Amino acid sequence: MVKIGWTKFAAMGILVGAMVAALSPAAAAVRKPVKIVLVGDSTVNAEGGWGKGFCAIVTAHVTCRNEALNGRSTKSFIDEGDWARALADHGDYYLIQFGHNDQKPDVKRHTDPDTTYAGNLRRFISDVRSIGGVPVILTPLSRRNYKDGVLIQDLTAYADAARRVASEENVTLIDLNAMSVKLLEGMTQAQADAFDAAGHPDAKAENKGQAKLDRTHLNAKGQAFFGRMVAEELVRERPELNDDVVATPSQ
Repeated sequence: MVKIGWTKFAAMGILVGAMVAALSPAAAAVRKPVKIVLVGDSTVNAEGGWGKGFCAIVTAHVTCRNEALNGRSTKSFIDEGDWARALADHGDYYLIQFGHNDQKPDVKRHTDPDTTYAGNLRRFISDVRSIGGVPVILTPLSRRNYKDGVLIQDLTAYADAARRVASEENVTLIDLNAMSVKLLEGMTQAQADAFDAAGHPDAKAENKGQAKLDRTHLNAKGQAFFGRMVAEELVRERPELNDDVVATPSQ
């Protein structure tokens, strides 16, 4: 039998103790901070989008930067220098959602879902990867307009294009369009209007002066609800963020 001297035995005990300590919750908490950057239009922006609700439920370990801007499309976000500024944040994760303004007819914003819109999404993905970040594509949040009791789905072409690009580029997809459509199809117009953002800066232009009928942007309730919806799906798709994003079931 090989005898181990007390000094060696004590040293082994210290080593084992250090290994256990390294695996303890306190030691595990000492990890690299996470920066999540949100990129998109007014349905993501803090004034009337889900981004405010999302950033409210990350932990103190996370820096959540909402770089989404009102009225932007994938085209204008690039052309006006907003994308370059968002990249300069050097985020670890970029959550990217566009579509509402890409479908508008003006030349400064319009993109074709199958060509220019898809191409711009591919550029976002490539650029994020080039700085060592993780791109996450979101399909656009559904508007909340009904006709004869049936939800109008006017973002389908852009949602389909985003799904296809995410699949082809092998990036994480949060299908917010499908999730929000499923929710809204179970509601009446009056129930869905509980999310309306009366008084949003874009409401007058989009709703002929009737700010109370803003069925694109979100009030505080909608921001919290859909922000949590995004968080829940992000944690499911990127489980490494489970300790960084507080995502309990939506209420």
